[in-house]
Amino acid sequence: MLDDLFSFLLSVHWMMFFAPVAALCAIVYGFISIRWINKQPAGNEQMQAIAAAIQEGAKAYLSRQYQIIALVGTILLAMIAYFLNWETAGGFFIGAALSAMAGFIGMNISLRANVRTAQAAYQGTDQAFWVAIRGGSITGMLVAGLGLLAVSGYYEILRLSDVPDPLHAMTGVAFGASLIAIFARLGGGIFTKGADVGADLVGKVEAGIPEDDPRNPAVIADNVGDNVGDCAGMGADLFESYTASLIATMILSSLLVTGNHNITLYPLALVGISILTSIIGIFYIKIGRDGNIIYALYRGMIVCAVLTALIYYPVTEWLLGETLIIQGKIVPSINLFYAALVGLGLMGALMPVTVYYTSSAYAPVRYIAKASTTGHGTNVIAGLSVSMKATAAPVMLICASMWLTYQLAGLFGIAIASVGMLSLTGLIVAMDAYGPITDNAGGIAEMAKLPPEIRKITDALDAIGNTTKAVTKGADMGSAGLAALVLFSDYTTQLGGLVCDLGDIRVIIGLLLGALIPYVFAALAMEAVGKAAGDIVDEVRRQFKEIPGIMNNTAKPDYSRAVDILTISALKKMWVPSLLPVGVPILVGFTLGKEALGGVLIGAIVSGLYLAISMTVGGGAFDNAKKYIEAGHYGGKGSPAHKASITGDTVGDPYKDTAGPAVNINIKMINIVALLIAPLL
Repeated sequence: MLDDLFSFLLSVHWMMFFAPVAALCAIVYGFISIRWINKQPAGNEQMQAIAAAIQEGAKAYLSRQYQIIALVGTILLAMIAYFLNWETAGGFFIGAALSAMAGFIGMNISLRANVRTAQAAYQGTDQAFWVAIRGGSITGMLVAGLGLLAVSGYYEILRLSDVPDPLHAMTGVAFGASLIAIFARLGGGIFTKGADVGADLVGKVEAGIPEDDPRNPAVIADNVGDNVGDCAGMGADLFESYTASLIATMILSSLLVTGNHNITLYPLALVGISILTSIIGIFYIKIGRDGNIIYALYRGMIVCAVLTALIYYPVTEWLLGETLIIQGKIVPSINLFYAALVGLGLMGALMPVTVYYTSSAYAPVRYIAKASTTGHGTNVIAGLSVSMKATAAPVMLICASMWLTYQLAGLFGIAIASVGMLSLTGLIVAMDAYGPITDNAGGIAEMAKLPPEIRKITDALDAIGNTTKAVTKGADMGSAGLAALVLFSDYTTQLGGLVCDLGDIRVIIGLLLGALIPYVFAALAMEAVGKAAGDIVDEVRRQFKEIPGIMNNTAKPDYSRAVDILTISALKKMWVPSLLPVGVPILVGFTLGKEALGGVLIGAIVSGLYLAISMTVGGGAFDNAKKYIEAGHYGGKGSPAHKASITGDTVGDPYKDTAGPAVNINIKMINIVALLIAPLL
């Protein structure tokens, strides 16, 4: 019996079960951590009351948002079933449902971790940090676990059901995840940045009160926004990247690789391994004797990356043998291992580049801060110039990675690199979710009037949270670029090796239209934030005027009114830009043809990648320039330079947390829709 078990483990058959089992391990880790978080002390009554108000606002917003998504999703589900097939429609439902579940559960536990982080600060920085990162890791592992379960589980169901084209039906999973991602990221971004910008303009600039001051009527809405935008929104965003890259790679494997039946399981095996190593990596995230928080986070990522690389090597040789036939050429299987390492390396390289442009320890942010001393206009000019320059290094790294992996294994090498980038998804999302937890913890400490030493600890954790959020967005940009390219390759290959000839006027028209989409999309997103912030400015001014006791603490602001205004505004304004990446490829594909649609995909990838990098990194630089001045430089808080930096931050906020990240989803969603309708063209 033991011999039979040993033989089974050494066979490749059990790999069909490995990915779902690894996914379940991530989910089990998530629920064990939820129990651990809930057992931690939640502070005094005032802290719990503030946390409850944040929870109530976040749950109310997300529930209303998901009701709208359910309505749109039901209509799309029926259309997919009617025009394509029920298998694709089933995938659409699974992708949307599991993405929504990951975001909702992760956000809810972040809402519980925030007050517990503030209370843990009484035990010191180490304990507060561990509560925050453990809370963030729940979202990270649920995103990775549910994403892998959606892909591997549904693929196995389709395969066992003898569906004629199971891999194309899997496109529905990616489309369902995209639907949740575009609404969650865009709607949540409008909410959070409308609150943040409005609260800053009236609270900091006009009233001269500190951030998170309980006298500001928008302060609860600001804390609510951190969770619905940065936690639920980012979780849905990376869930979509995760599923889209996996599915695109699996499709490409069936189109380009011959003679090896295990090749479709290979990307599933890689991400399954990375989930297990990520769980190990989380427990290595500890603050050392030097007290450096960012190094503690990097330590966990390095452990995960090294373990992942070490296990990838024998699995590649064992699962794929010595050689593969890719696009008619004999390629050593080990080249795919190298391609996966390039993807891991690209993820690692993008992080310090993003930190350089967004951390106050380096020249770009300090340049913006210094420009603030000569006025609001020079601050904005400096920030915009930094945002444009910040596109160079990431794009060159992405191009170098693409060239290298193409030399290793053609288009399939690029696809495997995109899977390699996914290896750290669990930890990447954990670092991002850590941000709103620590931000909320600082807000709760301020509003509950906790001792200064507690606020000092939460401020230190929050400062790192701004950097981690920038780093995760940088990683997301790279994965979005590779994922979109792989999806484009799937589209052209599905259509018999479609060539987008620049001598064809339809392709040129498609290129121009495709390049236009990210700009129109970003403009609508920025406009929505501006209008939402304007509504909040009017409301906060009204309350300061009509409730005079607010400023001397004899009367309480109406926090719920600000939350309601932002909820209505965000849900109204997310419709048009969200449906843009769905409508345009369908319209172009069925009017101008498949060649024009190919041009649209290329144009959207090129302009969208530059726009996403510029906005995301530039917005982070604006934000940290303000924080650099608040730390006591160039006059500190309340100085003319500080007021100028707040203006820059109000420009950077929708850049980095609404329009920029949503453009990433936009370019992938356009490619997914094109791939979905390819059989009809």
